[in-house]
Amino acid sequence: MQSYDVPPLVVSEPSENITDLLVNRVKATPDLNLFAIETKPGVWVDLTAKEFERRVIEVAKGLVAAGVQPGQAVAIMSRTRFEWALIDFAIWYAGAVSVPIYESSAPSQIEWILSDADCVALFVENDEHNSRFEEIKQGAPLCRQVWQIENGAVEALSKLGKDIDDETIESRRKSSGLYDLATIIYTSGTTGKPKGCELLHRGFVELSKNATLEISEVVNPKHSTLLFLPLAHVFARFISVLCVHGGVKVGHQPDTKNVAPAMQSFKPNFLLAVPRVFEKVYNSAEQKAEAGGKGKIFRKAAYTAIAYSKALDTKKGPSLGLKIQHGLFDKLVYKKLRAAMGGRVGYAISGGGPLGARLGHFYRAIGLTVLEGYGLTETTAPVSIGRPDRLKIGKVGLMLPGTGIKIAEDGEILLRGNNILRGYWRNPEATKAAMDGEWFKSGDIGDIDEDGFISITGRKKELIVTAGGKNVAPAALEDPLRANPLVGQAIVVGDQRPFVSAIISLDPEMVPIWLANNGLDKNLTLAQAAKEPKVLAEIQVAVDRVNKNFSKAESIRKFTVIGQELSEESGHLTPSLKIKREVVMRDFAPAIDEIYQAGPPTLDIQAN
Repeated sequence: MQSYDVPPLVVSEPSENITDLLVNRVKATPDLNLFAIETKPGVWVDLTAKEFERRVIEVAKGLVAAGVQPGQAVAIMSRTRFEWALIDFAIWYAGAVSVPIYESSAPSQIEWILSDADCVALFVENDEHNSRFEEIKQGAPLCRQVWQIENGAVEALSKLGKDIDDETIESRRKSSGLYDLATIIYTSGTTGKPKGCELLHRGFVELSKNATLEISEVVNPKHSTLLFLPLAHVFARFISVLCVHGGVKVGHQPDTKNVAPAMQSFKPNFLLAVPRVFEKVYNSAEQKAEAGGKGKIFRKAAYTAIAYSKALDTKKGPSLGLKIQHGLFDKLVYKKLRAAMGGRVGYAISGGGPLGARLGHFYRAIGLTVLEGYGLTETTAPVSIGRPDRLKIGKVGLMLPGTGIKIAEDGEILLRGNNILRGYWRNPEATKAAMDGEWFKSGDIGDIDEDGFISITGRKKELIVTAGGKNVAPAALEDPLRANPLVGQAIVVGDQRPFVSAIISLDPEMVPIWLANNGLDKNLTLAQAAKEPKVLAEIQVAVDRVNKNFSKAESIRKFTVIGQELSEESGHLTPSLKIKREVVMRDFAPAIDEIYQAGPPTLDIQAN
């Protein structure tokens, strides 16, 4: 059984908590710009560490004046914005526990989280969020106070708490220690009701301190980042706390449609994103080049970039000819891509799924080194990450100090360390099922190479066993399929079936561009495009390309292209963009049955 632990570089005092990260940052660099707030499109106003803490304390005083007691839960439902971080720290300064809720959550989901966590108060962003709460407030009787961010919540609480003295807040701030509950983050619920993960102050504090030392080239007071992933998710939430400790200036962009112009005005040094973002940036650039008659140049530039990056990992390095080509395409293509991301981006942290070696090599060669990481909600986000000076593209890096890993006999990854959840809130059965002593059973399948680098194969519960007894990890087929610009989502099926097949949806943003570039009507609906022969032929090419890396028994023998988008709104994706496989299998059961009723497997194209 493969196993190893990495000792921590820093160990905190038991009395410490997350608020000490901000206190220490203010002591060290009170005038360092810790945040930037976009007051109008393209205009950013800096906020120092000292000023941020002052505002945090004002809101914390308001919470105390409003009757919030130490250890009580306060929920936040909002898009990613500066006030999210402000309120989060204010809750901790008041000695309370913060509970994030995705701003896209349905009323029933809001009711479940508020009632299960015994939330006594709720922050919402706007009227629409408030109306959703109004629908279910009878089911959350303990939640007696609701503050609306866009209706002056911060100002109102600051005014309410003006008579609370500093000593009271300091006492509240110190009321929690390293092993006390900091937040309850609910899982995305791919297989049923979300479970509340009890995350301790220890996880955020110890990970922040140790990770900062490990990736100091990225996380340091000279750098900035633009957050646009949901702060309700543990990935962005941890980075938000990490940046306070590391002195990184943070800007926020709540609307994903405005990320591109925000990057150009904010000019971040590093980014935080999921693989789908990197795929879309690449695909969009390729299709725009195609539309401008420069598709051949872009593809040659991409080929050169990947070859150049791969050569960097060899003893000889890139040849002179490759260096010359790389330099030429840097002026023609790569420089423009960097400029589109603000011009200063040197690093990105990617998580939530595998990026793939192709994109990893491409981005490194254009000047953006992507550090892939791995973790779960239950591990306070990262347990491993690539280091700028120790990188194996296609793998999710090395374990962070203070964490341990072992691979079980069946390939499951088990984890332990200073970042593991205390348990699942009010769910001892789930806690017992997830723990093997001090080891957390991740549910992921993977391995560790001779240098300690981790690879993730897929989810244990998602493994497909065909009727012929072949084990197939869907993600290994799905992830490269989604790299095609036409593909929105790909869901591989075949459990207890005679062969492997796939359900494929189209990407609504890319389809019109692709259609126009290929001489077709760009106004076709998704349903019409799903039946268009040229579209089906392109999907077939993508499937064939993926199949080259697998045996016949593991490869996709048939597929069906569905005429609708699979999204969070349609109920087929979680807020963190994970596929709800059970829902997809149920909703598209007729399409799946049709694949297998059509006779022996061939490479015939199917469409619905």
